[in-house]
Amino acid sequence: MLLWRHHLFERKIPLSNILNTFLTENLAELRNQGLYNEIDPVEGPNGPKIKIKGKELVNLSSNNYLGLATDEDLKKLAIAATEKYGVGAGAVRTINGTLDIHVELEKKLAEFKGTEAAIAYQSGFNCNMAAISAVMTKKDAILSDELNHASIIDGCRLSGAKIIRVNHQDMDDLRAKAKEATESGLYEKVMYITDGVFSMDGNIANLPEIVKIAKEFDLITYVDDAHGSGVTGKGKGTVKHFGLEKEIDFQIGTLSKAIGVVGGYVAGSQDLIDWLKVRSRPFLFSTALPAGDVAAIMGALDKITASTELHDKLWENGNYLKEGLAKLGFDIGVSETPITPCIIGEEKLTQQFSARLAEEGVYAKSIVFPTVAKGKGRVRNMPTAAHTKEMLDEALAIYEKVGKELGVIS
Repeated sequence: MLLWRHHLFERKIPLSNILNTFLTENLAELRNQGLYNEIDPVEGPNGPKIKIKGKELVNLSSNNYLGLATDEDLKKLAIAATEKYGVGAGAVRTINGTLDIHVELEKKLAEFKGTEAAIAYQSGFNCNMAAISAVMTKKDAILSDELNHASIIDGCRLSGAKIIRVNHQDMDDLRAKAKEATESGLYEKVMYITDGVFSMDGNIANLPEIVKIAKEFDLITYVDDAHGSGVTGKGKGTVKHFGLEKEIDFQIGTLSKAIGVVGGYVAGSQDLIDWLKVRSRPFLFSTALPAGDVAAIMGALDKITASTELHDKLWENGNYLKEGLAKLGFDIGVSETPITPCIIGEEKLTQQFSARLAEEGVYAKSIVFPTVAKGKGRVRNMPTAAHTKEMLDEALAIYEKVGKELGVIS
């Protein structure tokens, strides 16, 4: 039996000629352009230091902002809930996959975001696929910031609505396009969608001005705060940061970044959440979150709301790293959050820079097209609350060495 399995995995699976040609040629082109992303399995927990291929590295690539992905208290909660409920919910939410612990989570999420209600999904990506297409149709238009996350773009496409790209953070462009769309008479509804915190640059959406424009033209407002929840607004997110909980129609968040587990949520009015429960396809057709994950999420929310200690440490570390990289001469863009890009530019150099950092002891993954525009390759640094100053100093020393070696800094 084992011999048979060995031969099976050795044998190359035959492909159609046209598919084989497509894959071979395009993979070769990606590798030649420096756009092919190599995946490095992490051997152990995703903490402030990680082990890859037996080597320990300072980890600056994780979205585990508050260090909660490895929190001992949350592990215990997950184990206890798994013992009580099992490893899976057993069904979709609308059949009998809604456990009492899911209801408790959604109440807690609504309280966390300052809304009437909330709904949990299996991922943040699912939230955008679900919520946008459940409300917007081919009779509508969506104004979308040009740097919005891929899940927003895919959700907009799925809806069938007319997509109108708005220049990044350009409020004059937003006002002009909102006026044109609403006065055209072509659309039943017009929505404006933006990230709360833009994950590639670390800047924060201008929500006060967005709300003013939305009121002027009766736009539906939609904020994806995947990188803001737990990070801005003393942990409550970007909408809370500006005190606009009553002014934003959709608040979207992930449960896999600062929260440290997995999943996503939409928070808003009770009517909105009721509608999503009967019309959003990922809710209707995907099995519910496992109870162990739900228990850990609720524990994380309790920690975030009980104290700002982790939030404050995250910002302290973020500012420390940002100041250190800027003093060394790196281009760190316009980040307003702990997200700290080092913008290198050319794709091959960006990947070479990232690889040399790893060889020296820092894991900071290269980000190139199509995640960012061509010629805007960068290494994105994500300091967390779990990093020590010693770890960050170690990283800065390596950045200086590699930066000078490759001519990125002088």
